[in-house]
Amino acid sequence: MMTNIRDVLALNLKQFRQARGWSQAYLAEKTETSTNYIGMLENSVKFPSSEMVQKLAYALEIDPTDLFSKEIDPVSTMKKYQKAALEDIHALLDRLINEKIQQLEEK
Repeated sequence: MMTNIRDVLALNLKQFRQARGWSQAYLAEKTETSTNYIGMLENSVKFPSSEMVQKLAYALEIDPTDLFSKEIDPVSTMKKYQKAALEDIHALLDRLINEKIQQLEEK
């Protein structure tokens, strides 16, 4: 069975957007395009350029290949990215607090 890549992208794009609770207008704003264009992508009417795939993936904080996976679970993917982001935030806060402690100790 062949799969239409437009349909896979359309479904994944919509699921990733909805998993974040975003409107089409919000995603359009983040990718500097129109709400109408996002709607056409999600309805398999249009297919994005490689540059737009990059913009969409960056805005959604996913790997661009996630938009083309037939077996993607947007909720699991969101949880994975959430965990990574929280780890990054924790490491940053830890570093900043340690720097402040060091500054205070030097006074």
